Amino acid sequence: MDSRALHSISYGLYVVSSRAGEKFNGQIANTVFQVISEPPAVAVCLNKENLTHQYIQESRKFSVSVLSRETPMKFIGRFGFQSGRKLDKFAGVDFKVGSTGSPIALENSLSYLELEVMKEVDAATHTLFIGRVVQAEVIAEGEPMTYAYYHQVKHGREPKTAPTYATEEPKDEAVKEEEKMEIYDCTVCGYVYDQVKGDPDGGIAAGTAFADIPDDWVCPVCGVGKDQFEVQK
Repeated sequence: MDSRALHSISYGLYVVSSRAGEKFNGQIANTVFQVISEPPAVAVCLNKENLTHQYIQESRKFSVSVLSRETPMKFIGRFGFQSGRKLDKFAGVDFKVGSTGSPIALENSLSYLELEVMKEVDAATHTLFIGRVVQAEVIAEGEPMTYAYYHQVKHGREPKTAPTYATEEPKDEAVKEEEKMEIYDCTVCGYVYDQVKGDPDGGIAAGTAFADIPDDWVCPVCGVGKDQFEVQK
């Protein structure tokens, strides 16, 4: 099966958040879509192992923040590749508590929705939560982040818990040629340092070998240091 066919389906990039008691959590999600218009309802698909999934099941409420195209990778890494069981995702992040009690990520967001769960559908490793929209607001102008832009321009990867995660993709000849060089992977989030592209957002010019990167450089996705990268050949 050619998994590239699945990747041609369009997605966005969002922060889905909820609460349990006095605790807040949020995660990156790409499977968010409107299902009906009256009353307006939106569905989100989350992995059952994720803490946000647990919070939504407990509270029956959640929020969805639509991320802008300019969202930095470190922000995506915080909500997408780090666990709320070990980290307060909202510490130091601009957010507010909405009318449903759920936290709403305002930082890097263009708009948000607040929702109450109408129905949940079991989908093997994931749950599809269908929520009735109870509040919505546009908070900034700009272009929303699409999943294609995240992959092709930001060179982002997806967590293994994402519903669209693929273990392996067919490689074209250009990719195979690049892989003759040493490839360094982040052992925490799986980010691959590409010497050809460098890390322009982190100040690393295209063509910079991994050994020549300054020691204080960190993974642009999850923020760990160089010592957490391993070479693959």
